[in-house]
Amino acid sequence: MRWTPGGVSRDIEDRRGQSRGGFGGFGPHIGIGGALVLLVLSLLFHRNLFALFGGGTDDGTVAGAPANGEAPVAQSPAEDSAVQFVSFVLDDDQKAWEQILPQAYGVPYQHARLVLYRDATNTGCGEGESVTGPFYCPNDGRVYLDLGFFDELRQRFGAPGDFAEAYVVAHELGHHVQRLLGTESKVQNAMQSRPAQANALSVRLELQADCYAGVWGRSASQRNLLDPGDAKEGIDAAAAVGDDRLQRMSTGHVNADAFTHGTSAQRVAWFTRGFKSGDPRDCDTFSSSAQPDDATSAVP
Repeated sequence: MRWTPGGVSRDIEDRRGQSRGGFGGFGPHIGIGGALVLLVLSLLFHRNLFALFGGGTDDGTVAGAPANGEAPVAQSPAEDSAVQFVSFVLDDDQKAWEQILPQAYGVPYQHARLVLYRDATNTGCGEGESVTGPFYCPNDGRVYLDLGFFDELRQRFGAPGDFAEAYVVAHELGHHVQRLLGTESKVQNAMQSRPAQANALSVRLELQADCYAGVWGRSASQRNLLDPGDAKEGIDAAAAVGDDRLQRMSTGHVNADAFTHGTSAQRVAWFTRGFKSGDPRDCDTFSSSAQPDDATSAVP
């Protein structure tokens, strides 16, 4: 991406100095391979499975992490650059939605906050843990991100590149857009009243957030912020975190009934749709006419 370092966004809340530790305490029975399986399953099911093997406590907190400790943020030059990049994407994405949301729906955009943390942190949705990956909490309007996920995205999931990282932030802000439009609350109510359809509804919610990420990507492209190949990086990132791919990595087989985010093909299709259109009204994954498997192969 074409971006200029410019410090830390005013919408970022940095809690990286509040926690310690990591995934070193796997216990005597888990090797590197087992740790990878637990990591993938934790990302897939949004649950800290390391807690079952001594990597966390029964209430979901990370063992050894202080509950309320304050400490200066120690970071490498590379991490400082990552913070500035996330700040750039966060600010650019939200500025774009300040224009897009009122034009499409007549709804004013309200800024989300992005919380940087390490290992674990308290959220309006309960304990947040890095093993679950980046997430959005509708109860407090915040995106939660452990920068270590970008290493996982590159090294374990094979999706390198700055726009791949930007896609992650844009996807989570897509959930914020859903909250502002009332979509998120409607879906949560539907999940509670129709629990048998909860997974299917979750998939459609996640695919719509992918499409919204594509909408921002289109805006960034029109403003000449993308380099050649950036769109493909976004597509590769969407494909890397498909339910089917994560399940194959962790168990060797695919169980469609357990999908919560959509297949790689579905995620690519909806990101591509948003990128090509640039109009969030084309992101209606809940319509009976929506065809989430209708992937297109090229992005302008």
